[in-house]
Amino acid sequence: MTLLRRVAVASVGLLLLAACGDDSETAAPRLLSGYETDPAPVVADVTLPDASQNGDDFRMVAGDGRLLIVYFGYTSCPDVCPTTLAEVKKAFKQLGAKADLVDVAMVTIDPDRDTDDVITGYVQSFLPGSHALRSTDPEQLKAAADAFGAAFSVTTLDDGEIEVSHSASMYVVDSTGTVVLAWPFGIPADGIATDLEILFDR
Repeated sequence: MTLLRRVAVASVGLLLLAACGDDSETAAPRLLSGYETDPAPVVADVTLPDASQNGDDFRMVAGDGRLLIVYFGYTSCPDVCPTTLAEVKKAFKQLGAKADLVDVAMVTIDPDRDTDDVITGYVQSFLPGSHALRSTDPEQLKAAADAFGAAFSVTTLDDGEIEVSHSASMYVVDSTGTVVLAWPFGIPADGIATDLEILFDR
């Protein structure tokens, strides 16, 4: 065998070894679409009445091995709230069986119009079995929002029209009551599903 042929054969062998090798160490880590804050808010002491469970106190803590998504919004929202919940619904379909390990709680920031039945029917029309949280105590509601870093205002104008504004982030809470991730408005279903998978793998 000539020297040139030997070199060629050796080169092919090295290429085959490289192709068949375990590339797990060189695989790029999956990146989160949401953002983490440091220090992460702890909301374990936050409770709100659960309108979907006869007004029982709902504590902002996920069960063991589970995650909890918390969202502050209102049923008369023309676009942001229904879009957000629709994306979560699509993300759950992508997650498959793992979606059963994620609970969802929507807190109404407009409790005067969002009665127990209204808020429950609304959020569960997107995500059956989810929790509808409603407090008629303004201080309790504001304290809950502040704990997450959420903000909102509900104002009745001179003509009687009600003007509502709110931050549109969703928050992911773990079994210690820590907010481990937040999603700003506009995160698509793919990003939500991938982020949840990453959090479960940690």
